[in-house]
Amino acid sequence: MHPAPHILMIPTQMLGLIGMQDMVLFIVVLLLLFGAKKLPELARGLGKTMGEFKKAREESEEEIARAHTRGEAEAKPNDPVPK
Repeated sequence: MHPAPHILMIPTQMLGLIGMQDMVLFIVVLLLLFGAKKLPELARGLGKTMGEFKKAREESEEEIARAHTRGEAEAKPNDPVPK
């Protein structure tokens, strides 16, 4: 069962609610909380984490595709389709 379409649209709608003043305020709060020296380190760590997540996702998608291809190659024409 797939989620309702309106649930999938929430993140894009939320992006439209963030204005320039909100972004500036957010950056100022981050500077106050973490300091100017710590922000590049945090951004670098976040970037590495996102890169690792993307790599793991791509590897799992490739593994699923290989398993699917292997399963089709091993199936015989007269075999019933598994449910």
